Amino acid sequence: MFEKNVVLSIEGEMMSTPTISMVKAADFLDMKALSLLMSNGRASWAELGQHLRLSAPSAADRVHKLEERGIIRGYAALVDPAAVGYSLTAYIAVSLGSHRQRAAFLRAIANMDQVSECHHVAGEDDYLLKVRCRGTQDLDHLLARELKEKLGVARTRTTIVLSTAKESVRVPIAGAKKSGEK
Repeated sequence: MFEKNVVLSIEGEMMSTPTISMVKAADFLDMKALSLLMSNGRASWAELGQHLRLSAPSAADRVHKLEERGIIRGYAALVDPAAVGYSLTAYIAVSLGSHRQRAAFLRAIANMDQVSECHHVAGEDDYLLKVRCRGTQDLDHLLARELKEKLGVARTRTTIVLSTAKESVRVPIAGAKKSGEK
C-alpha cells in the first residue's frame, strides 16, 4: 500500500515524513476503525467490532496498537466554545522579530489556553494562531500584552471570524470505505 522508507526532499534537504511512515503499516480495517472513532469516539468495543466484522477484543487490540504507534494521539470532548464563554474566534498571523525568539515563543504559546492551534507557516509570516476569546477586549489583551509586550512579537495581522460554516477534527482517511460503500 505505502512504501516503507518514504523521504521528502525540499530544496535539497532530506526530511522524513512521519505521517506516511505511521500509516504505511495501517491496513483497511485500521482505516475503517479510525473513520468510525473520529465520528464516534465513545463507540464501544462491541460497536467497533461489529463495524469491522471482528470480535470486540480484536477491535480493542487494533485500537490499542493504533494508540501505541501514535496514530491515535488521544480522546477529548468537543466543547462548544460559545457555550463556555469564548464566542470570538480569530486567526492571528505572527511575525517574530528574530528567529532566536522561536523557542521562547513556542513555550509561551503552549501554555496559553486561548490559543487552540499554532502552525509554523511558509510566506511572509512565521506562525498562524487560531485563538478563542471572550470578546474583542480579551483579544486586544492577548495581542497587545501577551504577544507583543511579553513575547516581543514584531507584527501581527488578525482576522476575526464572523461565522463558521464548517469546523472539524476529522482527518481524511484514504481507503476507509470500499467503493460503493457509504
